[in-house]
Amino acid sequence: MARRKQGEGSVYQRKDGRWVAEFRLDDGKKKQLYRKTEKEAHVALRKALHEKEQGTLATGPQQAIKGYLEHWLEQVYRPTARNVGTYNLYRTIVYNHLIPLLGHIRLQKLTPQQVQAFYALKIKEGLSPNRVRTFHAVLHKALDNAVKWGLIGKNVCDLVTAPSQVRREIQPLTQEQAKCLLQVVHEHRLEALLTLALVTGMRKGELLGLHWQDIDFNTGSLQVKRTVSRVGKFGLVVSEPKSARSRRKIVLPTFVLEILEQHRAYQKILRLQAIPLWKEGDIVFSNIYGGYVEPANLHEHFKHILKKAGLPNIRFHDLRHSAATILLEMGVHPKVVQELLGHSTISTTIDIYSHVLPSMQQEAANKLDELFGH
Repeated sequence: MARRKQGEGSVYQRKDGRWVAEFRLDDGKKKQLYRKTEKEAHVALRKALHEKEQGTLATGPQQAIKGYLEHWLEQVYRPTARNVGTYNLYRTIVYNHLIPLLGHIRLQKLTPQQVQAFYALKIKEGLSPNRVRTFHAVLHKALDNAVKWGLIGKNVCDLVTAPSQVRREIQPLTQEQAKCLLQVVHEHRLEALLTLALVTGMRKGELLGLHWQDIDFNTGSLQVKRTVSRVGKFGLVVSEPKSARSRRKIVLPTFVLEILEQHRAYQKILRLQAIPLWKEGDIVFSNIYGGYVEPANLHEHFKHILKKAGLPNIRFHDLRHSAATILLEMGVHPKVVQELLGHSTISTTIDIYSHVLPSMQQEAANKLDELFGH
């Protein structure tokens, strides 16, 4: 047995021929590292003592990534998840992607090369870079927790290169196209919903989750308080907006308030027609029985309206982009647009709608010519 000074650990050979690097942790417990040769044991001991001194030594029990991810997902992440939809997304990523390819590896043995190869394989399978970036975010969060618990010394996700984000091309309606859309849906049962989408930039789930009590006709404003979405096996889920910025107050133009009043009168007729099947839920854009509208059904009606209007086959979410683009083109300050959309920072707004900035710069140049030109 090759012993060292107290506190420096020791290296010795077992009867089965394996070499052991042994040292004590701060709590007094012994830690053993097993290697094939004496030289490897000495190297492992020096490395472990250095990590112990730096505070990066993994002191937890050995376990497979599969078991750790399952425990982290259900016992750590789920109780703190913002909503069921986000939890369901994480669960899908963990069970359909991370565990099948990485689950057999020991948590402490996971290498940056293995993670990088995992990303490359997913890209090769045809998944988008943005989708794989989501995998990276989930794995990074899970491993950060493992570092905090002392199960691993460092987060290997910090040592890999995640796929570059690819911004999806947006298809905003022009001002003329937006006016055309509103003309086509005039007196249609979706007129109020589509008008609100085009004017405020509210998300589909926020519109479907709007209640009459959220609208103050005296002050001419509404409050975004909830969102509705269909989440896999959980069905139709009502949850809070994803961030504090998303829980916002929006001031409405007079013509929108008038359309909402007309919609409320139309809904009273629906209620009378549906009795006794009507279930009062105070929902602004309800189905014919007073309940929440299925997002997929709204999508189908929207596509039909676009076709009828002869407009491009855009996504419903592009109405949000249309609202922001039109406001910026009208000269509304980006800070106002940021608050209207509920973006966390103004840089997010400017980054997404940078396509509008060249025309704004030209307008600024024209005004400078008027002021200083001869």
